[in-house]
Amino acid sequence: MSTSISLANLVEQKKGPLTLTLKMLDHIVGVKKMDALYKRHQMQGLEKSEFAEKLLQILNIEVLGGDSVQKNIPHSGPLVIASNHPFGGIEGVILCLLIGQIRPDLQVLANQGLKLFPELKDYFIFTNPLSERDPRNGPSIRKSIKHVKQGGAVLIFPAGRVAYYQGDKKRISEHSWNRIVGKLIDSSKAQFLPIFVSGQNSPLFYRLGRVYFRFRLFMLARELLNKNNTKIKVSCGSLVKPNTYKVANSKQHAALCRIQSYSQDPLWSMTWPEDQSVQLAPLAKQTPWQDIAQELEVLPKEQCLLVHKEYSVYYGYQQQLPKTVFEIARLRELVFRQHNEGSGEPIDTDEFDATYTQLFVINNKSQKIIGAYRMGQTDKLLEHGDISQLYLARMFNFSSEFVNQQQPCLELGRSFLIPEYQKSFQGLFLLWRGIGAFVCKFPHYRTLYGTVSLSKLYNPRSVALIEEALVTPTDKVTPHKKFDFAPHPEILDFAKEHDLSTHLTTLLAAIESDGKDIPILAKHYLKLGAKFHCLGIDGNFNDTPGLLLSVELPKAPEKLLKLYLGDNWKQYTAN
Repeated sequence: MSTSISLANLVEQKKGPLTLTLKMLDHIVGVKKMDALYKRHQMQGLEKSEFAEKLLQILNIEVLGGDSVQKNIPHSGPLVIASNHPFGGIEGVILCLLIGQIRPDLQVLANQGLKLFPELKDYFIFTNPLSERDPRNGPSIRKSIKHVKQGGAVLIFPAGRVAYYQGDKKRISEHSWNRIVGKLIDSSKAQFLPIFVSGQNSPLFYRLGRVYFRFRLFMLARELLNKNNTKIKVSCGSLVKPNTYKVANSKQHAALCRIQSYSQDPLWSMTWPEDQSVQLAPLAKQTPWQDIAQELEVLPKEQCLLVHKEYSVYYGYQQQLPKTVFEIARLRELVFRQHNEGSGEPIDTDEFDATYTQLFVINNKSQKIIGAYRMGQTDKLLEHGDISQLYLARMFNFSSEFVNQQQPCLELGRSFLIPEYQKSFQGLFLLWRGIGAFVCKFPHYRTLYGTVSLSKLYNPRSVALIEEALVTPTDKVTPHKKFDFAPHPEILDFAKEHDLSTHLTTLLAAIESDGKDIPILAKHYLKLGAKFHCLGIDGNFNDTPGLLLSVELPKAPEKLLKLYLGDNWKQYTAN
């Protein structure tokens, strides 16, 4: 049983002069005071969880967010948990206690600094993360990997040192994370849980650290004591599956895990404004199929773009198909409400339904509309130079140099698929086969542009990441209402060295509790070679964020042109 706390606990070989020096330092840096507290409260020899709990109680430290962290911890299976290291001691105690209550098998890969508390030694596998090539780390790393492979849980502070002031960043930040975190996940196929602990040490800690970095180690006891009567917040992301990572090497993997931790920083957060308290009106009654069938029967045959199995794809106008367009608007409202984007009215419609082209897919067997696009033919809509005739002009400031005023384009919007087709390839395929047939019929439309809605069911942090990763700003178009929420500074630093778009799916996985990726439609446009110009807030669509993009269709990949334009693709691209 240990009878005291001393810096000597951190040193394996204690010799005469060194022992005397360490005893002197005990007085200077606060370890002696910690030892007195340790003995006064009879903490010697306590079981590890009792010790951790009592230490927090004595220091009167209130932990915020512990319940939400524990809810995200699986009770079994290979698990790697990584956290930032803002304090150098107390966060280890807090996380050991919180995680250990759910995972009694917890082991912590920690630096020598936590040897200060002998009662906690059963939690720890000690290493020297200050040096990745230290040969003494080998047994510790192998032990950790074996533990996780056997279904255990490991907590690691991969920075290996306490956050410190970095002159090039002009802020307090962490060192690069040790690549062992990626190796642990890869070798054991473990799930990963990123954690962020909020807070900073005293100004003196950072000043002394700038003089000599090892002073930080000797200041840990003092820093632990000055957390007395404080609140410390812990935040965690969603569990990330190991196959989510698409990385070139373990160094990149570690950098990605680090950003997933910083993404949980509560200082980088916002909430969507509360929706206007609009009473949702009951949806309009479904239009009888015979009414739609009668309108289709008299529609000119050339407006049936294609027939595929039991499906037909048409285009038409409200004046031709009033009842069909009413049903399309009803279905739009039904689908948009599921994504918190509905108008609240019985149908989703506006004055643009009268001037835009409706492209829609019919299932002839089940006798229902399964999806639609609303298309604006800009050469017709801008015939008199009135930009207000474009729906998206309500959302964006288009300069005269933007493509929609340089050549005939199709403005695409208001797309939907009914619920039973939203997760199938069939629905989106048929809509795009229809668009392909339309442009082959009218080959002067070379460019498509429109928005991809980012539902407010996304966390705003995810929207900020999507904007940073996909948008290349231009002065040719700007939003009327910006999405004013910048990415975390650490994410911006990460983006300077790594292609953020490559890792977008992985980053969102740690933020979105339901596993949402970027919208399927955004992925589809990316495959077509889309350029994303800006992100704006659509005040006419329940303040929904929307990404404005354009696609030069003849330059799309040949494989997709063949798929959507069929046998006419060569003729179309040659025009």
